[in-house]
Amino acid sequence: MHELSIAARVVEEAGRIAAAAGGRPTRITLRIGALAGVHEPSLRAAYGMLREGTPLADAELAVEAVPLRLWCGACRAEHDVAGPVRLACPACGRPTGEIRAGRELDIESITLEDAPAASPLPHDATRSPP
Repeated sequence: MHELSIAARVVEEAGRIAAAAGGRPTRITLRIGALAGVHEPSLRAAYGMLREGTPLADAELAVEAVPLRLWCGACRAEHDVAGPVRLACPACGRPTGEIRAGRELDIESITLEDAPAASPLPHDATRSPP
């Protein structure tokens, strides 16, 4: 069940981002592609268990499903398809292996409450001072 390790990484990364921003996370939105191989109910259960006792304890988990999208060179267009059973253009029927979307597994956004107003980035030693 790799959903447990995914949830652990989400809790870790979202907690780090929220701490850096100085706010309390209230919602974590993930984008999960159809080919990512993630079982959403298992991910939600793992997230619910792992967030306890962390700054994300009250943060809702939202999931944005990303459909499988193929590029068809013959049609010169992208098409969403129901599944990878047959990777073919749904418009013209030509086989294609050019997957344009559906493998995503990203933190799309983190909603924070009580975050301070945006401040300029700290001086970075690799940049010249203004």
